[in-house]
Amino acid sequence: MLRPLKIAHLSARCSSTFVSRMRYANRLKVDDEALAAALENGHMLLFHRLCPLLQRGPRGSFRAATLITSDVQSILERLGSDRTLMKESILLGCSEQNQAQFCLDVGELHQAAVEEECGGRFISLKKAFFLLTGPEAPLVAKGQALLRWHQTNSFCSATGEPTQRNPAGSQRMSPVVIVLVSDGSRCLLGRQASFPPGMYSALAGFCEMGETLEETLSREVAEEVGLEVLEVSYSSSQHWPFPHSSFMMGFHASVSPAHTQVSVDHTELEDARWFSAEEITSALKAPPTRGNPAPGFWLPPKHAIANRLIAEWSQRARPCDHVTPRTT
Repeated sequence: MLRPLKIAHLSARCSSTFVSRMRYANRLKVDDEALAAALENGHMLLFHRLCPLLQRGPRGSFRAATLITSDVQSILERLGSDRTLMKESILLGCSEQNQAQFCLDVGELHQAAVEEECGGRFISLKKAFFLLTGPEAPLVAKGQALLRWHQTNSFCSATGEPTQRNPAGSQRMSPVVIVLVSDGSRCLLGRQASFPPGMYSALAGFCEMGETLEETLSREVAEEVGLEVLEVSYSSSQHWPFPHSSFMMGFHASVSPAHTQVSVDHTELEDARWFSAEEITSALKAPPTRGNPAPGFWLPPKHAIANRLIAEWSQRARPCDHVTPRTT
């Protein structure tokens, strides 16, 4: 029995806005020039030895100090730091207004001096969780997770060599989420250019530090096919040895039947399209064999978690056999 893990209800949110934010954030992770431009006028959360900077609000409340990156640069220069410290900034994501969000640990500077310049206090994350409300708390927690990850993974555990982060700080990650998306009557499959000809599979992507599993699959679906997930349910997990050994967690996800227009990001996928229950049933019954390729398209092998997800969906999508009541 699949246990539904509902994401915060998204019906009031503009799907195109969410998708554009996810794709913009993804662009910043892979386009160093775009990232540098965003860093000039983005928003910054500051930490001091992993303690977030908070500012007092009205009636004794606290809020995360969100600073303009150009102001942060000026503050750092006044405190005697050069411009290289800003290069340690890590991309958090994008705000609802498509503003790039970053975090930076300034632990090498004097704590009291930074607090005075910024008009706030560095407070331990445990205490901050009791002082912050709304979406600020998980954002601050994500920032600390990313900073801690980079601080403690500077060297490869296998070779001892220094690891290299990309400018966004989004690489050095590992777990994988794989998700089968459905609109109720069809399921969505995609293929990468590296796949064998004709093979389609469920969508998958790496979980980034600081993300929940639900956030990862929502982001991946938005980035790769331009759709917004409404609800998810966990299926199962699998160790997958290719290409470099990953732990994969499998999910089912639903999208609104009224918003199913696929917009493929061709830097991620070669193709993606909807398949009917009949098409999936036929593909499951007739897998390709050596010298006998499957007509049209084919699915990953039975031992792959993607095949398991597809088979589970096919079973649930199959109409129940009609039973005629017996009469006496």
